[in-house]
Amino acid sequence: MSFRVATEPGAPGRPNEDFAAATATSAVLLDGVSAPPGVDTGCVHGVARYTRGLGALLLAGADAGLPLREALEEAITTASALHADTCDLRNQESPSATVVAVRVDTDGLEYLVLSDSVLLVEGADGVRVLTDTRLDVLRGELARQGRQGEAVRSYRNVADGFWTAGADPRAAGEALTGTLPVGRFTAMTDGASRVVDVFGDLDWDEAFALVSDRGPRALLRRVRDLEAADPERRKHPRAKGSDDATVLAWTPGD
Repeated sequence: MSFRVATEPGAPGRPNEDFAAATATSAVLLDGVSAPPGVDTGCVHGVARYTRGLGALLLAGADAGLPLREALEEAITTASALHADTCDLRNQESPSATVVAVRVDTDGLEYLVLSDSVLLVEGADGVRVLTDTRLDVLRGELARQGRQGEAVRSYRNVADGFWTAGADPRAAGEALTGTLPVGRFTAMTDGASRVVDVFGDLDWDEAFALVSDRGPRALLRRVRDLEAADPERRKHPRAKGSDDATVLAWTPGD
């Protein structure tokens, strides 16, 4: 099997906190969760390093055939243990990541999705959108209460909040999982999916078609053009003017 991947940081010279990798049967895509500038994360290693370590461990577990939830739970446990002696893993701003994991075999396409990265899978009835909407729901509720910003972050990895893959392996149990018939798929971090859910420039079917026809890099170029056209974030409000963006795609028979 062959995978196509495109990734780039939100700004030149800034660490890319996304991660994507694949084996012959499995693929993972992670988006590191950044803390606001000046906020103590309790970790001396940084988000990019944590995301790469977690992603590699998760990919190894998926490729070994572990159920994807189990693979994620083991990856979180191991990644956390590797820096528990040097970092404060009780800090809520400790590095964490959104996750998409996919494994393809003759029985179907197994998937796992945690938090707001997106997996698009082509089926007989069109493109299916798989993403964890709890963060969006929470943001909407807090906005109605006049509470935003730091209030959102206080709900991360707590009951009735939203979950990311950080220091707590219970996050694996909160992931969306399932099996679908084998078909083309595209996974993207929210820095890439903003072409749909922030800018409204494409719908999901159009985004999927763009990646399928012209490759992941074409979608990233489109996102960067949209960001550049609204540098002050007035027309399309967003936390980051330009974000790390990654797209991973697979087509049967490639």
